[in-house]
Amino acid sequence: MAGGGDDRAGLPRIAVVGAGIFARTQYIPRLREIAHLVVVKAIWSRTQESAKAAAELARDFAPEIECKWGDAGLEEIMGDSSIMGVAVVLAGQVQVELSLKMLKAGKHVIQEKPASESTTEAETALSIYNSFPKQFAHKPIWALAENYRFEPAFVESRKLINDIGDMMHIQVIVEGSMNSSNPYFNSSWRRNFVGGFILDMGVHFIAGLRMLVGSEISTVQLENGCAGVFVFAVNSRSPKILWRVDGTKGTIQIERGIDSGKHGYQVLFSSENGQCQKTFYPFCGVNEELKAFVHDIVEASKDGDHKAEPRSSYVEGARDVAVLEAMLESSAKQGAPVQVKIF
Repeated sequence: MAGGGDDRAGLPRIAVVGAGIFARTQYIPRLREIAHLVVVKAIWSRTQESAKAAAELARDFAPEIECKWGDAGLEEIMGDSSIMGVAVVLAGQVQVELSLKMLKAGKHVIQEKPASESTTEAETALSIYNSFPKQFAHKPIWALAENYRFEPAFVESRKLINDIGDMMHIQVIVEGSMNSSNPYFNSSWRRNFVGGFILDMGVHFIAGLRMLVGSEISTVQLENGCAGVFVFAVNSRSPKILWRVDGTKGTIQIERGIDSGKHGYQVLFSSENGQCQKTFYPFCGVNEELKAFVHDIVEASKDGDHKAEPRSSYVEGARDVAVLEAMLESSAKQGAPVQVKIF
């Protein structure tokens, strides 16, 4: 249990807006792990019952957590000067609107992915954010929670990408397991979302690809001209997720798996001399992205010109959406080339 009283008095305070599956199963456990860095002051949901149920899950490390619900609860969070940051963990259709409300109220925001339903929504949102009145000495941080950019497997593999020489070919194979046994299967908002499960899930795999290769995707191919294959099946009887980049001097492959009971990624680095280096990295991206956000809001309170972690930038999330949107448009046009929207 986290300490109470004066030992946490100086820590930043945040609110969690949303009490759905991901908030309960990921945000609350991960915030428990960093309770020495941040205080969860409030959790909000549309209903009192849902807010109270989620708050009880956090009571052991946030004994004074407050339940908020409905429009009045949102107003209370926006008007609470002690709350520095807000985690927006809601249905994809309403996240951007709620994020902008919180930002306009002067709160730093970390919004769950996907960044938006479409590039049009993202463009409009960024225009609004960038045109905020000069009521703030410094603009609040708008972070996008894309944990793949914080997974050590991708961070460390990116450091090795130059060692494989010129990129020749890329494969991203995603054979998902979105069936009735998955807790997100019956999520109504994903079924009514533009792009559906493909967009909601797919931004992860695009983020991983962009993080790994360090090059933007222009027309559903990399700016550097390297060709590739992106295969995505939402539901497969034999789930498999991997990224593979073949170069003139070697290969890097990242594959999701389990090692010693821990879920994570197996990274294989094959050099031109035939040697193969294997390293397993357990999942910890959600934890790392939340720590980065807390660090940024603390530093921003000391120095308004603080540059927030670039991997968390909302613009990065918009770029992920842009790639998926171009892929879906290309598919609708029988594979015709489609330019990816630039952010």
